[in-house]
Amino acid sequence: MHTLTPPFRNYLNYRARPSVTRAAPPRISVKCGYNFESANFSHGFGSSRADWQSSCAILASKVVSQQEDSPTGNNTGGATDVGAVNGHKTAVTDLNIVPTKLSGENKALQPKPLTITDLSPAPMHGSQLRVAYQGVPGAYSEAAARKAYPNGEAIPCDQFEVAFQTVELWVADRAVLPVENSLGGSIHRNYDLLLRHSLHIVGEVQLPVHHCLLALPGVRKEYLTRVISHPQALAQCENSLTKLDLNVAREAVDDTAGAAEFVAANNLRETAAIASARAAELYGLQVLADGIQDDPSNVTRFVMLAREPIIPRTDRPFKTSIVFAHDKGTSVLFKVLSAFAFRNISLTKIESRPHRIRPIRVVDDQSEGTAKHFEYLFYIDFEASMAEVRAQNALAEVQEFTSFLRVLGSYPMDMTPWNPSSS
Repeated sequence: MHTLTPPFRNYLNYRARPSVTRAAPPRISVKCGYNFESANFSHGFGSSRADWQSSCAILASKVVSQQEDSPTGNNTGGATDVGAVNGHKTAVTDLNIVPTKLSGENKALQPKPLTITDLSPAPMHGSQLRVAYQGVPGAYSEAAARKAYPNGEAIPCDQFEVAFQTVELWVADRAVLPVENSLGGSIHRNYDLLLRHSLHIVGEVQLPVHHCLLALPGVRKEYLTRVISHPQALAQCENSLTKLDLNVAREAVDDTAGAAEFVAANNLRETAAIASARAAELYGLQVLADGIQDDPSNVTRFVMLAREPIIPRTDRPFKTSIVFAHDKGTSVLFKVLSAFAFRNISLTKIESRPHRIRPIRVVDDQSEGTAKHFEYLFYIDFEASMAEVRAQNALAEVQEFTSFLRVLGSYPMDMTPWNPSSS
């Protein structure tokens, strides 16, 4: 099939969605997961108010049954929707969500991560945007969410998966999630989730990372025996910690702001955390050392996700993100790249991820035996808007060589001035 109609239909049928505000929910931990590895959605959850109400009713009944310790079945999370790319149809499978016990009270009196069991009514038009991010208050993801939507309400989520689902189930209006760091590389988990879910990339924001060494008030550096933080934060501050002449053990935890919260909540006077200056303010910690990242060019790129795509334009720089695969392995990659090079379209990102539905391709040769080849999906970002004819023609040519192609979004580039000292 050589038409570009299925991937770009949503840009022509754009409709604004209403939004709503609601009180902050209590924290409920959940286990969430999908039974499918990849799908191409044309609409997904929230395609209509009836679908949204049906999803809420099903999830609410499942939460009640779990709280009563009664056996549960396999409830579905929404109506099945079928999308197609190049004539290949893929169906949405059931969404299984298993709530667990309530957690304790938040001693720091900060909003706790939102979970997908905290459902709200359908958003009303004109209300404040609710923006989901992964982590706790003080995380760099929260700073990115506030930079992307200064007037929005930042909603913390305990997992990347939950942030995706809060938008799909109308609990939040947007999600802001990291996809790559200039030093640490790609966040592979979110690349996989972009393919599993039906959300669209509607923007990007680049956030300079400014690490600080935090400890309880009155603690001196020479008394420290341990430093905790996210693994990437520890790696990004390795040389600086050595220069501070600290004889400390370095331990990895889930996130930077969570490390600061842990030190404060447990009154750990021999433990310091690597986190942002905002985390120090929120959790009552002092800054022992400021700007301890080894490289000032430490920037994390976040994408902004929504249920509907935005209408691409040509009056400002745009970026487009796609994902594709081919039945015969990576041999097609050169032809795909040539489609962009021929039209002078610059690529800003190329990432390969294992093809989880078909990770290995077996080729039998009677003379030489059996060969096993790994199969991959390819993610590409390029500097062009889907409103441009050259971008449309490039993807039309790409379709000739691929068995699967999906446009993740066409959105404005982050053109803010470079300021590595900001946090």
